[in-house]
Amino acid sequence: MIAKHITVALIGSALLATTAVAQTPGSTTNTMSAPAAASSESGYHGDWRSSKMIGLNVYNDSNEKLGSISDMLLDKSGKINAAVIGVGGFLGVGEHLVAVSFDKLKFVDTPVPSTSASSTTTAPSGGTTTGSTTGSATSAPATTTAKSNPWYPDHAVFSATKDQLKSMPEFKYAE
Repeated sequence: MIAKHITVALIGSALLATTAVAQTPGSTTNTMSAPAAASSESGYHGDWRSSKMIGLNVYNDSNEKLGSISDMLLDKSGKINAAVIGVGGFLGVGEHLVAVSFDKLKFVDTPVPSTSASSTTTAPSGGTTTGSTTGSATSAPATTTAKSNPWYPDHAVFSATKDQLKSMPEFKYAE
């Protein structure tokens, strides 16, 4: 009786082994082409990670912090229409959410200059820059910036005061 069970187990093992050997990568005939090299970093150079955009600080033209990006609103094709900015509050408590058109935000790769008497700041590459970062803001990251991480900008600039943002209608998520 035990000999029958051992024989059946050996035959079953042999059948499984032959099917595994028949499925080696060299012997398969797969008609699907390999995915394009778009998943490499070089294919998306200059694009920003949405996960890094959430929480990005927003300043006004006077380099005063207005708040931070809480969310981004996309249309059905994936285009970002608006950014939801959290204004005021402390650690999210008492925060006033406002939606602003995404094209009204300017993104800057260089850090916000300090409020000290000198207008010279140290660039991430060790060099120095002078002047305000908001005057040279563009809607796309500058290619000459020696930023350590090109996957997201340093901050955003919106031309308004904190009081103007607080007076805007509060953004509420529809359920």
